[in-house]
Amino acid sequence: MATQLATTLDSALRDYQLLNHPFYRRWEAGELSRDELTHYAEQYRFFEAMFPMFLEGLSAQLAAGPVRDAVLDNLADEVSTPSHLELFDRFARWFHASNAEISPAMAHLVGVYWLLSKRGPESSLAGLWAYESQGARIAESKAAGLIAHYGAESEAVAFWMAHGLVEDAHAKWTLEALALLEPDAGEVEDAARLIGQAWWSFLDERELLAA
Repeated sequence: MATQLATTLDSALRDYQLLNHPFYRRWEAGELSRDELTHYAEQYRFFEAMFPMFLEGLSAQLAAGPVRDAVLDNLADEVSTPSHLELFDRFARWFHASNAEISPAMAHLVGVYWLLSKRGPESSLAGLWAYESQGARIAESKAAGLIAHYGAESEAVAFWMAHGLVEDAHAKWTLEALALLEPDAGEVEDAARLIGQAWWSFLDERELLAA
């Protein structure tokens, strides 16, 4: 079941492989301005602040057992000391990020996660996997780019390094948990695609603002 699900979910994300996006390609090449990274940090923080609440809500929808345990393990990684939000704030401070209003694309992205939460745990887990399955490669790429091109020190890349270490495991847990629920293939494919599209749109917004 997990193998079939992976094939279905991979198909949904075929056009939304985020490392192929021009914004991340420019990040890898050191072509982003520091202002772009500052504004990116200001917006990405909205997602990072929301994410533990999303996991808490998902766990509350699940009965005790291995599926709920997988979600709670993911949540534990997010909030353990130092929390991932605290690590992210070190990155944000490095680029002098300040409080900002949420952008339209980030508001849409956060809204899609809550939409999937309302649809139920199957959609939530599929949406969760859609980003986690790419998360380690994205995080490693970001950290490498920050060090190579922006002189970032360990404090500034700690968040991305942490995600590079844990996201593959999170994706594996999430896929296994989703398989145990025996979800409808169309439902989870749609959920994964919605998350992929929302992240892609957020990066499109970054490119439009730069232009």
